[in-house]
Amino acid sequence: MKKAYLFLADGFEEMEATAPIDFLRRAGVEAKMISITGSKQVAGSHGIQYTADALFEGTNLADADVLILPGGMPGTKGLMAHKELAEALIKHFAAGKLTAAICAAPMVLAGLGILDGKRATIYPGMENMLQNSIVCFEGVVQDGNVITACGPGRAMDFAMVLVENLCGKRAAEKLREDTVYQR
Repeated sequence: MKKAYLFLADGFEEMEATAPIDFLRRAGVEAKMISITGSKQVAGSHGIQYTADALFEGTNLADADVLILPGGMPGTKGLMAHKELAEALIKHFAAGKLTAAICAAPMVLAGLGILDGKRATIYPGMENMLQNSIVCFEGVVQDGNVITACGPGRAMDFAMVLVENLCGKRAAEKLREDTVYQR
């Protein structure tokens, strides 16, 4: 079974966490929300309280097929400040595994050098945060083993690209049909 880990920091964008977790689970992926706050209770940027599946401490990330960063503020800043997460992202990417970020969170990947020379997108107006990247003004961009998306309105598109990468086109088409998803 494929495994996906999505990281939550206080102030994350709720849509950008919910859509990927929901779609991945519907497609049969073991998708977990991992809190980096030290508490399983994490507050989204719009005051919605989430209960993470696990805490960062004690979670083995080595078996992950994809690591996912939702955006939102100040959630993205919380992700940027977590040194152990940074180390895990670099190691995961270096192993050729799928790494994904949406909204403001691509700046975390850019800051780690993961987006160097890669096509990427980010929340409009934050393009200057994509140092050494090829900035794209598209909703969702995949370049090799990196997927980026530009904001909450693209959360379902982002989630569908994750499903297609992990489960294949047939599974993505079935999910589109089952959820009446239209792009």
